[in-house]
Amino acid sequence: MISPQITEGEIPYAIPSVSKDCNTWYQIHGPHPSATNTRPILVLHGGPGIPHSYLLPLTDLAATHSIPIIFYDQVGCGRSTHLPEKKHDADFWTADLFLRELDNLITHLDINDNYDILGQSWGGMLGACHAIRQPAGLKNLIVANSPADMGSWLEAANRLRSRLPEDVQEVLDRCEREGDEASEEYEKAKMVFYERHVCRVVPMPGDLAESFRQLKEDDTVYMTMNGPSEFNVTGSLKTFDIRKEVHKIKVPTLLLNGRYDEAQDEVVEPYFREIEKVKWYRFAESSHTPQLEERDEFMRVVARFLGHTRIEH
Repeated sequence: MISPQITEGEIPYAIPSVSKDCNTWYQIHGPHPSATNTRPILVLHGGPGIPHSYLLPLTDLAATHSIPIIFYDQVGCGRSTHLPEKKHDADFWTADLFLRELDNLITHLDINDNYDILGQSWGGMLGACHAIRQPAGLKNLIVANSPADMGSWLEAANRLRSRLPEDVQEVLDRCEREGDEASEEYEKAKMVFYERHVCRVVPMPGDLAESFRQLKEDDTVYMTMNGPSEFNVTGSLKTFDIRKEVHKIKVPTLLLNGRYDEAQDEVVEPYFREIEKVKWYRFAESSHTPQLEERDEFMRVVARFLGHTRIEH
């Protein structure tokens, strides 16, 4: 397998309420799409605030199908500008902030007329919000492991949490009751849930571990918008709900989730019910990160949906 060329850079992102210069870091695997007129996949990571590293397996598609893959770190995390002074500022960290950043990235990369989006978890929520606006250049949307509303996400997460060993539940309940979510005890109990419903590959794959390492270094965005954990959502995303708007998505859409996913079937079902051109695939052996848990099958499903054929080197 031939490794694709890699290009990376930073794009200025002007945020009126921030006095310092901000930048969005990006990396392209494969030829620059504007130079070759090849439609890229623009990858939107989750969190919010969990950098792109855990999605790097998608570079397989650049190597095997010659699809340009564009990663970027959303402002506030990874290699983009960090804004720790904005921690707990819910009025600042909004979906609109990231939608404007996405539009800015698309314009600067000169792909306005022809691109696909793959969004994972929060990234799928963001991608759906983008698609609801019906941008002319968006050709296909992939919503991976994402809720249409956080109410159903929390219901599913609480149900899965109730199936954890009783001693683990006791630690989670006590630490949350006492406001001790930063403790090592809470972290260990939380990982029991994560090993069942976030990534079932043990030990944790290096790409995911790197994303979590960076999150631990700066959890500004995650703590403000989400909260202490995947199942303890206390941030501004708690009221996220686009169920009444997803019917506005007109491009062909692929829904993905896993059998053991936090995004259980009822969590993603509103997309399937309301989007006109939609397909749904559930990975039998995966939870929330099938690109890591069933890597080959994930690439096959995505490439088939996008109509790409494998390139033999």
